[in-house]
Amino acid sequence: MEHELKKLEDELSEVRSRLDRARRRAGAKGGVTDYTLKSLDGRDVRLSELFGDKQDLIVVHNMGRKCAYCTLWADGFAGFAAHLSDRAGFVLCSADEPAVAKEFATSRKWPFRVLSGHGSPFARDMGYQPAPDQPMPGASTFHRAADGSIERVSTAPFGPGDSFCAIWPFFDMLKDGPGSWVPKYAY
Repeated sequence: MEHELKKLEDELSEVRSRLDRARRRAGAKGGVTDYTLKSLDGRDVRLSELFGDKQDLIVVHNMGRKCAYCTLWADGFAGFAAHLSDRAGFVLCSADEPAVAKEFATSRKWPFRVLSGHGSPFARDMGYQPAPDQPMPGASTFHRAADGSIERVSTAPFGPGDSFCAIWPFFDMLKDGPGSWVPKYAY
């Protein structure tokens, strides 16, 4: 049994490597616009400003306070925020208007930068808003070249069971997996 588990884990590792390469190929959009988003105080913030002193940027596309799953992912990123920010710029872009996003991020005590993409074509252009007022969750990564140009490197959707939320592998180890469990805003 242990040999079978090791073999499957090795296969999964290889499939994840192939998936990562495919995501980079699929996500590459070449140069992207220096989109304007909103700070939680309603001020304009350019995509180029989100890199800080890094050449790479991770943007989480979040559906906003109406989605308990998006809240679950964001709550989980709280523990990783310092580690992520050490390697790349890291921000969460909420579909909510700035005041709503501010109130919700504050209530969750998220230690990372939160912006509003409400009214911006950013989520739509990145493939995370297929129709008006229908945001989808996921992440996009970007690279800033020496000349200041920005390219999208990769993209990945979020969903129950994905590898971006650390609880799913634990639930998968339970006798009945996650069962009918769904996240809540408070326990």
